[in-house]
Formats: sequence, structure tokens, C-alpha cells
Amino acid sequence: MKTTFEKNDAGFAYALESKGEQVYQAHNESFAQRIKSIEDPNECVATIKEWLAFFRSGHVYVGLAGPASTGNSETPSDKDIIARYKGSERVNVNLEEFTKYLEAKKEVDYEGIWVSEPYKIGIKKIKDEYVGFIIEADGVYWTKGQVKFKIKADNSSVYYLRDHSEQTFPSVELLSDNYMKTGFITLKRVVPKYDSNPEIERYFNAINANKPYFEIIDDNTTYLRIPTFNGAEKSVIDSVIAANKDLVLKTHNFIIDIRNNGGGSDRSYYELLPILYTNPIRTVGVEFLSTPLNNQRMLDFISDPSYGFDEEGKKWAQESFDILDKRKGEFVNLDSTVVDITKYDTIHQFPKNVGIIINEGNGSTAEQFLLAAKQSKKVKLFGTTTVGVLDISNMYLITSPCGDLEFGYSLSRSMRIPDMTIDNKGIQPDLYIDKSIPAYKWIDFVTETLNN
Repeated sequence: MKTTFEKNDAGFAYALESKGEQVYQAHNESFAQRIKSIEDPNECVATIKEWLAFFRSGHVYVGLAGPASTGNSETPSDKDIIARYKGSERVNVNLEEFTKYLEAKKEVDYEGIWVSEPYKIGIKKIKDEYVGFIIEADGVYWTKGQVKFKIKADNSSVYYLRDHSEQTFPSVELLSDNYMKTGFITLKRVVPKYDSNPEIERYFNAINANKPYFEIIDDNTTYLRIPTFNGAEKSVIDSVIAANKDLVLKTHNFIIDIRNNGGGSDRSYYELLPILYTNPIRTVGVEFLSTPLNNQRMLDFISDPSYGFDEEGKKWAQESFDILDKRKGEFVNLDSTVVDITKYDTIHQFPKNVGIIINEGNGSTAEQFLLAAKQSKKVKLFGTTTVGVLDISNMYLITSPCGDLEFGYSLSRSMRIPDMTIDNKGIQPDLYIDKSIPAYKWIDFVTETLNN
């Protein structure tokens, strides 16, 4: 993995230049000692993640790909995955009795039955902790009775991700009787039943959406939620925009909510730009590090339908591969220009104001969209600073020779470096939404601001 990263990652040389060869050697020596005693695959993954953190905080990844320690390069079966996690902590709760207990309970606290797609989770107080256990899940990575979530006595929490690794959060918040939030996890209570709050219902629908959708907020304001710019979602995003474009172009205000949108493909936001446009959009290009392994991704774009490339996109990928293949070992600017300038024929009268809602969950392509959108005189960014993972980008995911590990690294570096870097800084909002305004009120806050 170290050799692959050093030879192929577009950000390796940049990090080495920034931090120094001696510091890197000391980093390697420290980890060389640590790995000698590792036998557990999960500890192996955790250690590699620590090693990778030396270079940057995003656009790198390592995780288990197959049955650990078997050397099996085949895709793991459901049986293999169930066996891997069968030793996870469990609690035994009689669901019928627990439901009756909850329905009769007068006090409102964390106990209840909650939904956070794709999981249904029961939360029961056991000693001084609230323990969340699986009621319904995929039955493979997570099975009935396994502990998914814990709320500690100090109100901090531990949430176990799909691969059962721990994600800790400093606090848990009851947004209302029906909604709970900890970190980036939001849960909706289904038992017992309480009266709903429309503001919180809207927030929950937005944050937990896995598809784009459109909504009319009031006579002056339309709203578009885009949870991801994943390339496979481009056609869905485009269809939602096309179906509602006429209304948007007749309405004073337009809100685009991209909270927790971690990126995807630049192509996925292209249909938004003509709506926002006032000035020529300047986009600083990237350089791709050409190596045999890196260039394979261009061929993947052509052969793998999950990337969502149409015939025009496949033609671009083949042409790009041909250019890269002739210049191995070099950083290659496929566009032959430092800056790409996009112009549209029309500046629409409406919308007059465009508010884009952002937060710390935005990175990569979502940040590239913001750099383009904020060049419009109509656009203001609302929320909190983005995560800052854009300068080194275009991730490629490969599998280790033994088939046990998946490793993701980056193929390109921005030509904004070093004059205007985003990594580890993020993009700041024009209007910061401070902590006195709860997350479920952000849409109303932006609506009110635009209307005034």
C-alpha cells in the first residue's frame, strides 16, 4: 500500500515537500514498529488510516474488502460477512414487552424505537447508559439484537458504522419528542407516537434524503435538496431540475440545500449553472498524474456502467486515456489551459436571490460547485465552513493483491496550489448560521433572509 501510494498518489509529492523528508521517514519508522505485532484485520485498517492521515484529511481511504486473513480475492458472501461480525455485542430484548412498556411510559427521554434508514433501532436504558440495538437491518452486516448505538452517562455517544467501527460524538440532542441528533446521525422516533413539528419534519426529510427533490416554500421561494453529486445520480438531478425549471425562473428566491453532500461528479451540477449565472465562470483546472494504474480509471469510465457516463463522456475518457498513456510519469493538464471560462447566452431575470445552504459535511465536488456558483452576483452561501477536501482529488479505488483490503487514493492536483488552497481550510459561508439557530430552523432562516 505504501509503495502504491508513493508511486501513484497525486498529493504524495506535495505533502512530502510541505512536511519534509525527515519527518516522513520518522513517521514511517514509527509505524514500522507498530505493525509488527498486528494480527487483527480491523486494527490493521485503523493503523493504515493513521499512517495516511500524515498526508491529508480527505480523498484517501482504506477498508476491509473481503473475508479477513483468508487470502480470498473473491467477493465475500453474505455468510462470510455475517460470520465476521457475529461476535459483536448483543442485547436480548422482548420486542412485544418493550413496545408495551414504551407506550405506557409518561417520561420523554431517549428510550424508544427509532428509525435511521436503513436501520430500525430500539433504545433501552441499561444501568447508566442508553443502549441502541438492531430491530431491523440488512441481516448481513447487521443482525437483530446487535448493539448499534450507545449514549453514555455524560451524554456523549458511540455509533457503530456499517463495518462495526466506532464513531464517537461529544453530545446527543433531542430536537423534539420525535427526533434525535448526534454528529451526522439523525433518528426519528416511531414508538411511542408524539405530535409532530412541521419545521423538524422538513429538516428530517432534507437531511435524510437519498434522492434530490423539489419543494415550494412560499409564494416567493422554491427549494431544491441535493444530498449527493454522485455521478450515478446525474440523470435524477437533471430530471428534477428540468421538471421545475420554469417555476424557478419565475420565482424571486431559490434555495439549494447541499448539506452533507460529500461530492461525486462535476457533471452532476452542470444543469444548475445556467440558472444561477450572471458572470463568466472561471474554473481553475487540475493536472492528472499519469501512471499505468492511474490511467486505468479512464478505461473504467468506459466499461463500468456504475459511473453513469454517456457516449460523450466515454469519448472524453478514451481521448484522455490516449493523452495520459503517452506521458507516463508526468502531471498532465488534459485541457491544455490553466483556467476554463464558461459563458452562457442568457442571464435570467429570476431568481433574483439564490441561497445555498452548506455545512461541514460538504467536500470535494460539492466544494467545486460552490467555487463556481459563488461567482454569480445572485448567490450567497449560508451555514458553516465546508470540510476542505478539494485540492488533491479524483479518487480511485483499488483492491489489494490478496483481496482483503480496499484502498482509495487521488489522481489529480489543482492548479490553484499554492495560491488558493481549500484543503484543511474549507469554504466559508457569506452568512454564518451560528449555534443559536438550531439545524432544523436553517431553511426558515434562509427563507426569511432572502425574503427581507
